[in-house]
Amino acid sequence: MSAPSATAASTARGPGRVLVAVYAVFALAASARAGVQLVRDWHEAPLAYALSGLAAVVYVVATLALARGWRVVATAAVSVELVGVLVVGAFSLADPAAFPRATVWSAFGQGYGYVPLVLPLLGLLWLRHTRPRPTEPARSTFEPA
Repeated sequence: MSAPSATAASTARGPGRVLVAVYAVFALAASARAGVQLVRDWHEAPLAYALSGLAAVVYVVATLALARGWRVVATAAVSVELVGVLVVGAFSLADPAAFPRATVWSAFGQGYGYVPLVLPLLGLLWLRHTRPRPTEPARSTFEPA
């Protein structure tokens, strides 16, 4: 991965540090939860627990990408997270029998105070806010200001 351009604000500075920290907490929590669910309780709810594993991977990738300034990877991971929480959230409410056990994204992240629903929105907004801007061309000394 290449380093961020000089005209781009870092994704891990200022409020971005808080965003990365929240992603790191979710990466750790989702990974631990998914690990236990997949190893110990797989037979109870394979779909829900597989989605917990997917959520964990997405949070880990998003955390690393935001922290390192890998904008394309971060945008992809956060976008996948948003689609995941919307699709899984809607599906878990429409067909509760398919989700006998909750995932991070079930009911739009209700079990986590809806943070999983808000987090990707904040992530995408932050990525947009810190996106590279074209540099202004130099003015000629003969052009009026």
